[in-house]
Amino acid sequence: MIHMKNARLVPFARSRPGRFAGVAAAALSLMLTAAPLAAQTAPGTEDLRALRFYVQKNETAAVQAEINRLKAAFPGWVPPTDLGDLSQQAQSGPTTEIADIYARLGRGDIEGMRRVVQKTQARFPGWQVPPDLARAIELAEAQVAFDRAVNARDTGQAVRLGSQTPSLFRCDRINNAWNLAELQSASGNPARALAAYRQIVATCTTVPDLVATIEKAEAVTSDAELSGLVGVARQRFTAHGATFTALERRLLAGRGRGTAPATASVPVVTPTRPETRKAEPTATTAQPAALVATAQPTPVAAPAPPVSAVTSPVRLPRSGDSRVAQTRSAAGAGNFADCLARSANPQSLDIAYERSWCAYNLERPLESLAYFAAAAQGGLGGTLTRDARFGMALSMLKLSMTDDAARIAAETDLTLEQRRDVEVIILDQRGVRAYEAKDYRSAVDYFDALEGLQGGLRRDLAILRGYAHLNLGDREMARAEFQALHDVLATAETRSALNAAR
Repeated sequence: MIHMKNARLVPFARSRPGRFAGVAAAALSLMLTAAPLAAQTAPGTEDLRALRFYVQKNETAAVQAEINRLKAAFPGWVPPTDLGDLSQQAQSGPTTEIADIYARLGRGDIEGMRRVVQKTQARFPGWQVPPDLARAIELAEAQVAFDRAVNARDTGQAVRLGSQTPSLFRCDRINNAWNLAELQSASGNPARALAAYRQIVATCTTVPDLVATIEKAEAVTSDAELSGLVGVARQRFTAHGATFTALERRLLAGRGRGTAPATASVPVVTPTRPETRKAEPTATTAQPAALVATAQPTPVAAPAPPVSAVTSPVRLPRSGDSRVAQTRSAAGAGNFADCLARSANPQSLDIAYERSWCAYNLERPLESLAYFAAAAQGGLGGTLTRDARFGMALSMLKLSMTDDAARIAAETDLTLEQRRDVEVIILDQRGVRAYEAKDYRSAVDYFDALEGLQGGLRRDLAILRGYAHLNLGDREMARAEFQALHDVLATAETRSALNAAR
């Protein structure tokens, strides 16, 4: 799947991943407010724009007036002895350093990230950590501390950390809310645990997550409380009413309150795929034929490799590399190899940005991610910052960094088409991973959402969905799925699937 910054992308219809809501306030009975960002103590590049202009025009009175204004706005700031240095500083700023910071955040190297930030601030005295990066750093540090508290079973510390950093309990970090609820339940406070589960069900928007939440809440609910929780979910997502009704019956049946829906005895299906480790057939495992690799990216179960920053011996200004027009022309023509050849060792951010798209389309996501991150923080302006962050999300998805890509999308004002495209890949990857984890209900829900989003489903994913139905005991639905595929194109794969569903 080829992407360019101005390409028309797949339509979007599902709820946006960016609309994540906090789940801690009611759940924990805490007054959770975002911690304020540190006050800016020195003017940034944009703050100094007027002063640079007056210096260049040699307007002495205006220069002094602007210096006085800046000193009032930024107490403690001392202008450089040589005001001509301001123009030189404006032409350069941290580029690969920003990519390195993001890379270290991505692999959880908090101490390394702090060292890079300190070195960057020392090297660029006027540089301020951008607000989105500051939030990412704060959240990463809080996550490490929260994980430590959970592992130590320190409920009080976990609650305090959640109070200080409420974004820990966004719906895209639902594991944190689950872990805290389980800690509270284990420490003898099931009421608070139930409050957390209720807030998730009332707030979050991913049906498989709500199903898992209700399953977890079963341990701390009465029959009436459990039914009430299911009722909230069913009312919010009427199209999935049957899913929640079946869930309620199953959980109540486990308490001896009725009978769970009957399901046929079905062998667990583990399909083999060219991109993943192949499962060995056993006497109890039905094996469909290897799925055909089609559209990219194809998600894999292996963890994403750490993202390393692209090293560069130079500090990149925003522009100045004379090869940018030739590089842009090669990229526009789809000649990505020529684009990379023409942009080797980029000398400015604008050509590095063009190179990012070519590297992405030639399956070099580590390189594209680093350059996209540099471009996103490089002050290119206009829509380029947004498009660079879009490129970051796509590169992360090629690296199977699904949750990280979702967070980038959540924090960026993407176009409708861009957001649609990211969401399609996220649903694809999460559906396959849910299947590989034998979470067949979630897999079906993800594939259904993907089908609704695209107006259809890839053949390999449709086969997976059929086997998910089979593993859930719904032979009729599985057979219908396989038969529809067989009617379009009869293959050994569809024949094997139909035999498994008999």
